[in-house]
Amino acid sequence: MEQFQTIAGLFVYSLQYWWVMIPAVILGNVVGAIPGFSAANTIIILLPLTLSVDVEVALIFMMALYSASQLGNGIPAILVNIPGTGGAAATTLDGYPMAQKGQAQRALVYCFVASIFGGLIGTMFVLSLLPILSQVGYYLHSVEMVVIILFGLTLIAVIAAKDLVKGLLAGLLGLLIGAIGTDFIYSEPRATFGLLELYDGVPLVPALIGLFAVSEIFTLIERGRVVKDEFLDVAVSSKFSDVWAMVKESMSHWFLMTWTAIIGVVIGIIPGAGASIASFVAYQQARTFSKTPELFGTGIPEGVAAPESANNGVTSGTLVPLMAIGVPGGSTAAIMMVVLQYHGVTLGPRLFIDQPELAYGIFTASLITYLMMIPLMFPMAMYMSRVTTVPAFLLVPMILAFTMLGAFVPRGYMFDMGLAVGFGLLGYIARKTGYHVTAILIGVILGPLMEQYLMRALRISRGDVGILFSSYIGNALWVFLIITLLIPFLRERMTKSKMEAG
Repeated sequence: MEQFQTIAGLFVYSLQYWWVMIPAVILGNVVGAIPGFSAANTIIILLPLTLSVDVEVALIFMMALYSASQLGNGIPAILVNIPGTGGAAATTLDGYPMAQKGQAQRALVYCFVASIFGGLIGTMFVLSLLPILSQVGYYLHSVEMVVIILFGLTLIAVIAAKDLVKGLLAGLLGLLIGAIGTDFIYSEPRATFGLLELYDGVPLVPALIGLFAVSEIFTLIERGRVVKDEFLDVAVSSKFSDVWAMVKESMSHWFLMTWTAIIGVVIGIIPGAGASIASFVAYQQARTFSKTPELFGTGIPEGVAAPESANNGVTSGTLVPLMAIGVPGGSTAAIMMVVLQYHGVTLGPRLFIDQPELAYGIFTASLITYLMMIPLMFPMAMYMSRVTTVPAFLLVPMILAFTMLGAFVPRGYMFDMGLAVGFGLLGYIARKTGYHVTAILIGVILGPLMEQYLMRALRISRGDVGILFSSYIGNALWVFLIITLLIPFLRERMTKSKMEAG
């Protein structure tokens, strides 16, 4: 009871910093909507500002910007098929098809509702169970992470179900591209062709931008605009008054958004996991337990809600190990740690006793941030959706300028801009020949992570594969993985049996 009174007091206390949160939310949404930019590199740019103000102000500003950027990532994923970061890649699977059908406004509303709802649920879940959740990182190790990543990789099989050979080949190509760089054991270069820029592996942002943005630019030039001609009237006829009806409709999926947000929190707590894994796992699980799994990938609202709720759940989850044990859960949390240490804050269990206003305050600030997004973001849905009706000759130069800048920013290499163009050509050829670029991207994102955790586990066991089945939690996850893979086949057989019986 005392803990909840403390949290309620901190909630009221954090409200006085509204003047920090509002500009942070606006900046975070803009940053999130620009491909290649992220909360991490924005906070780095603004590091002098965060170091020069009080620690409470710095922490609230960084948290608000981080939360808002997660929501912003879904905007270009829906409107122009360009995920702002890897965490929004799964959103393109159904968000962009909805935009092509003239339902961009509906997709954006689902994105905003899922992001805000997922962020709120995730934050409240963390606040209520923080002492317990802080221990999760101790129990989920390399073995468990191998299985968790396999949940995401099974999406390749889902995509391959439509065309087995092409789907598996696209996924295999992605895994091979992901293997470029130095290996995790001896740091021997693999398929780098002597290029130093590839020694750290294929950078994610140029690959993501190329496969989705640049390849989409080529098809957009051919098509004329994002929305298909037969759905143009639907896109133009969207009204501001429709937004609140869509909000009510999207809230009917509250249970889906709740459990996918919790998936995001748990995966976010694991250092190094992040929004990419969470969103793909959430999408795969939402499809598996859906009553209409065959509609996923064709423009179904649940396909937008699940990944967006999960990647916003990650926002709070990634800060749990930072505040509880002093280990950042991701790149943004690592930068926050630098700022906190500069201000003399000692992270770890003592923080909750010595400075509870900081330990719990960062999460109450996140709650307020998500609440502030409701009046700030929903009125913009209709105006943002009109981007899909803009002719290609106006839209393409703007997209190309932002995407090339986005490819350059993370590492500052001109090489990465050329790499984005190369991946763009690969993506365009894949689209034209019927290969799914998402399967390639899943391999590029999750392949290196899978190898990293698998090799780490095998090193610990000195090459004994049995270690993958040595953990109670890991074995439970293996069973759940097998169940989720069997569900589609069992459902299909039951449907056939009912049809034959009928």
